[in-house]
Amino acid sequence: MKNLLLSWLCLICCELTFAQTEKVILDTDLDSDVDDVGALAMLHTLEDHERVEILGIIVTSDDLHAPLCADAINHYFERPEIPIGVEKGIALREFSKYTRSISHSFPKRLNKYADAEDATRLYRKLLAKEADSSVTIVTIGHLTNLKHLIQSAPDDISKLSGLELIRKKVKLWACMGGQFPVGKEANFYRPDPESTQITAEQWPGRVIYSGWEIGNEIITGGDYLKKSLKSDSPVYMGYELYNDFSGRQSWDQSILLYLISPDSYWELSPKGMAIVHDDGSNGWKTDKNGQQQYLMPKTPPTEVAKIIDALMVGHYRAGF
Repeated sequence: MKNLLLSWLCLICCELTFAQTEKVILDTDLDSDVDDVGALAMLHTLEDHERVEILGIIVTSDDLHAPLCADAINHYFERPEIPIGVEKGIALREFSKYTRSISHSFPKRLNKYADAEDATRLYRKLLAKEADSSVTIVTIGHLTNLKHLIQSAPDDISKLSGLELIRKKVKLWACMGGQFPVGKEANFYRPDPESTQITAEQWPGRVIYSGWEIGNEIITGGDYLKKSLKSDSPVYMGYELYNDFSGRQSWDQSILLYLISPDSYWELSPKGMAIVHDDGSNGWKTDKNGQQQYLMPKTPPTEVAKIIDALMVGHYRAGF
């Protein structure tokens, strides 16, 4: 009888652990590459199945249509209320292959870049209202707005500084960026390597990096995506306009898959810290007391690709 009771309690604990919903702020450079579109689609699938709760989207981009594109994707997935933040007061360009078309083709709330909230204030609002150690920040772009959060001062939103808010509210920073153990990757060096230096050096808690070498081997967005998506969806439009479903590396999606299945697809490096140089290239310093780690391959990339493709088109099952 005692053994039966213990088994029953273990089963309940496992179910509760599996059912845990991750509270996520996504920080994305939704402009030059299409893996950001795939990551957003994947994130909405995960919320459909109560694996995540999307608290907000920070668009770290100078593309004129990027926040509107994010808003249109959120509306398509029936979450029009998700707040969107951008860096204010910067020069804007129009260069993406897909953001303008998506933002003009689907319903949205924002009509222009300036309609989005200030990214630093939105970060602070979202963190201030959540429980301690409950938020995961996922970055799949460059780190300018995260640096601004770190450097933010107490204000009418919170008496805490940005670093204090992070220390109190954030349980994990999950970052697609860098190349490990050494290398040079775009999210770290373009266009703002100083932000990467400051963020990596000053982050007060746990960090997991998914480096260029992880997503580079995982090819998704090909024939399966084309056959499985509705042709009138913004995800279909994004991949069609980007490279007509010829396949693309899955850098951004990989860090999201780690978030929901931390033990399934990759090993973690020894603890340490990313060392970011002035040009945005990075090295690694091992430290048994460090709070940073990076992903290392374990599962064949072709198998990981199948899971990511399925999540991008809305398919989910227990065990992903």
